[in-house]
Amino acid sequence: MKQRMTQRPDLSKLSSDEKDALIMALLERVEELERRLGLNSSNSGKPPSSDGFKKPSRVTNQREKTGRKSGGQAGHEGTTLRQVPTPDKVVDHCPLVCTGCGGALSVEQTTGYQKRQVFDIVQPVVEVTEHRAHSCGCPACGTETHAAFPAEVTAATQYGATVEALVVYLQAWQLIPEDRLAELMTDVFSVDLATSTIAAMGQRKAQALTGLAAQIEQQVKDAAVKHLDETGYRVAGVLQWLHVASTGLLTCYRTSAKRGAMLAGVRGIIVHDFWRSYWTMLGVMHALCNAHHLRELKALMDIEKEPWAWAMHRFLRQACHAANLARAHQRSLSPRFLAWLSARYDRILAQGVAFHESQPPLGAGLPTRRGRIRRRTGHNLLLRLRDHKEATLRFLLDPTVPFTNNQAERDLRMMKVRQKISGGFRADTGAQTFVTLRTVLSTARKQGWNILATLTTPPAILTQNLRTA
Repeated sequence: MKQRMTQRPDLSKLSSDEKDALIMALLERVEELERRLGLNSSNSGKPPSSDGFKKPSRVTNQREKTGRKSGGQAGHEGTTLRQVPTPDKVVDHCPLVCTGCGGALSVEQTTGYQKRQVFDIVQPVVEVTEHRAHSCGCPACGTETHAAFPAEVTAATQYGATVEALVVYLQAWQLIPEDRLAELMTDVFSVDLATSTIAAMGQRKAQALTGLAAQIEQQVKDAAVKHLDETGYRVAGVLQWLHVASTGLLTCYRTSAKRGAMLAGVRGIIVHDFWRSYWTMLGVMHALCNAHHLRELKALMDIEKEPWAWAMHRFLRQACHAANLARAHQRSLSPRFLAWLSARYDRILAQGVAFHESQPPLGAGLPTRRGRIRRRTGHNLLLRLRDHKEATLRFLLDPTVPFTNNQAERDLRMMKVRQKISGGFRADTGAQTFVTLRTVLSTARKQGWNILATLTTPPAILTQNLRTA
């Protein structure tokens, strides 16, 4: 851990006031470091993987208890493996001898049977189709006419659309690295693929789906409510940023060199965390992710023990519950109830401001510095909740706005999994290919489409079937 003081001061040469100032600075530093040690995935934005073996107990989970037992609920249809009326293969098992007299028995003497079915996969077989373009001579004039090959048959030997779709599916959707994918294709299908061939298949498919990806991006921009988030990615050894804009039916990924490069042409409501670049977007309304607020409040409850944090934490959870009940009954919250919630929100903020105003200022006794006034973490959160009250409580006013930004975070999660499996990208081409494919495939999954079928369907048909609501 880096130390702020590169040289230890000579305490014997310090005056009493200078020693007091140094003690205050060191105490503030200790509080800051203790706070860092107290942060984990349950009370900050740190990922669960950073918790290590000191993972916090799940009894602190902030999800509301439903009172239902774990597992399938009563009335849930469920799924199970069931027998089929017409099996592909039947194997008869008959007793060889009679247990009474010892006589020989065969299937001809059967009086009934019980059946059990085994579902298995037959050994995959690659089917080779030879296309022959014939030349025919006309019996009338003697002219020789040559037949043309199908448009998709371009080489003397090549892999078909199903092989290409399967490779793209396994690499871009199941996140299998190229080397392991080549081994899988050899072991399972006896198809020897070079990693360069796998990369070329992905690039061709991404190029074919570029128009569909652009259409998805435009529909996300035009959606009434969309979720935005971003995460770091390394491309050619340089830190780049992977942005996501998504709805319940659409997902749009893109990369940029700058974290603050926001998506242009967006309208409607955007749900996001408090990253300042989102506030530079024009022509939109904002909704803040309250899951972030709950985690920050929990840190203030666990570490600083600030009393107003308990009240605000309880208020946000109760407000979320009220909004969920209203949506379940397809109705809006009454204006009177909304006014009461708003007044309660303001009272909690006033309680928090009074608490922080009663605290001694940070850096008391130290030489004054120019610039912004340094505030405690809880004080900064209070000012955010006060200045952006409408964005914080928009989920109460608009039933289409969720309480959290979990949609965007879920859409980013698998991209981080891919980063952990394979690392970054060697070139921008690979990153753009992956982003295009994931845009289409993530949207396909949300639309309820089969992924393999999506990769073999013409993009024009997919565009026609795209649903936005």
